[in-house]
Parts: sequence; C-alpha cells; structure tokens
Amino acid sequence: MFSGIVEEMGAITVLGKTLTGTKLTVLASIVMGDLKIGDSVSVNGVCVTVVGKGDREFSVDVSPETLSFTTLGLLNPGRPVNLERAMRLNERIGGHLVAGHVDGVGVIRGRHQDANAIMLEIEAPQHILRYCVVKGSITVDGISLTINDLSDKGFSVAVIPHTAKVTTLGLKQVNDPVNLESDLIGKYVERLLQERGQLPKATISIDKDYLQKRGLI
Repeated sequence: MFSGIVEEMGAITVLGKTLTGTKLTVLASIVMGDLKIGDSVSVNGVCVTVVGKGDREFSVDVSPETLSFTTLGLLNPGRPVNLERAMRLNERIGGHLVAGHVDGVGVIRGRHQDANAIMLEIEAPQHILRYCVVKGSITVDGISLTINDLSDKGFSVAVIPHTAKVTTLGLKQVNDPVNLESDLIGKYVERLLQERGQLPKATISIDKDYLQKRGLI
C-alpha cells in the first residue's frame, strides 16, 4: 500500500524485453535506503516487486498483463519515473490510500498555467470516471491528486510547483499517456451495495478493445 506522495524521480537505465515479460532496472537514491529484494515499490503508480538490487539501482519484473494495462511498456532507457516505497502504518498519510494497481491509462488533453499551478485536463476511460467525484482523490502516475473538475470524458487536476518539480508531471505534455488509479473507497462501496442487491452488478463488455488489451486478437 502507498500514499501517492512520490519520494523521488528515478530513471530507467535498462529495459529488457523477453517473451515471458519485461525487466526494468531503475536508477535511484532516496528509495535505495532500506529497499530489499522482495519489497514493493511504486514505479509511476504501478506496484512492482524488487528482484535485484545494487548500490544505486534496483530491478523489477513486469508481467505481460501489467504491460497491457499501464504505460510501463512505453518506457525506454533515460526516461524519468516516479518512485515511492510502500508506506509504514505508523506514518502520516499525506495523500490517500493507493494500492498501486492501475485501473487504466488516461491521456493529457490540456495543459495551462493558472497562477502558480499547472492545470492538467486528463481524458479517462468510463470505468475510471465512474469512481471520480469533484474534490475526491485520484492517482496519476503514482501521484495523489485532487479532482478539481469533472466531465463525461475526463477530469482536471492542479499540479502545485513542488509537485511539478519533484515528479514527472512537471514534464508531461498534451497527448502524453498517464497511469490512473481510482480511489479505493468508491470501489468497495459499490461492491457492498451490489452484494446487498441495492445496485446492479457491473457487466463486462466483450468488445474489440477488451480482446486487444488481452492479446486475444
């Protein structure tokens, strides 16, 4: 479990693709402090497990499933990434509860300056927007943000100067893809209401997009 408060920006040094998956090697400093093999770490909002560790870098395996649902497969050596170690239960939660299980990929459709903040307009899939509320929380590339506005196609967030400086959001431009994770609370509330018969159960639409994401066509 994470808080969505990025500890540092690292950089991809090696990206090795094989038939069984992908291995990423990440250059880092702050998160290396007490990181151990087997620990969970958030890379651009994706929870992955450390399988190798050196003095200044660590390695993780990324499954084909993760590659198909996140932006990790689009990374290449030299690209910066947001890093956060799993949180401790005895610490303050500066953001919100983040599982590191990406729900889908959004696309930045607008970027403009508003006083000292960068306003980002992000297009998002409907299965993510259903859990979004104005002033609620959402995770964008591993960063806990507050939804400022909401439409039927996406949402907007404000990125303060500190966040722009210490995360990759300060580098993001229009048409860049981003990993999105909805707030956990809405998902649990929906499931509980469904089990009590107070909401219809969600159905999966088996369409071309669904089949392509799973490599079936």
